[in-house]
Amino acid sequence: MIAIRAARAEDAAAIAAIYAPYVLGGTVSFETEAPDARAMRGRIAASDGFYPWLVATNGDADGEGGGVLAYAYATRFRDRPAYRYVVETSVYVAGPMIGQGAGRLVYEALVDTLRAQGFTQAIGVLSLPNDHSIRLHEHVGFRRAGVFREVGFKQGRWIDVGYWQCLLNDSRVPPVEPKPFSAVGVVRG
Repeated sequence: MIAIRAARAEDAAAIAAIYAPYVLGGTVSFETEAPDARAMRGRIAASDGFYPWLVATNGDADGEGGGVLAYAYATRFRDRPAYRYVVETSVYVAGPMIGQGAGRLVYEALVDTLRAQGFTQAIGVLSLPNDHSIRLHEHVGFRRAGVFREVGFKQGRWIDVGYWQCLLNDSRVPPVEPKPFSAVGVVRG
């Protein structure tokens, strides 16, 4: 059984282990040095209870007792205050679990949670080509918004970056301030 729950500080080592191959072995991530567990704990803590970090586990219905199979999170899209209604999202799946549903489940829960928080848009930023990630994003409601050509240089080549956008909630005037993740919790469906 795959369960979804909020990430905790003690998940940082598993999250770092999932992420490292994406950093070191390919062009999915534009980082060049894989962050360790301490760095991941810092990233989770930096969300300050406002932006969600979720994990898919193979534990019981509450996600207890199992290993982390995938994780997804949201961050601020851009620093300027006018962007505060929009988030950037990411999802990473442990190698053996790719295509087994853990990524889809945790990403669906992230999108549902962001909707409940009141964000208006989610932006996924994908290095290209990346057919698996494109399918995953589009499965949970993202649509292609544009491509920046040759904006990243890694592993001896220039890489295009695609932007996928997901409508979470209608834009209102005046806008409603998003609620913190700590007030909403993990939402499914």
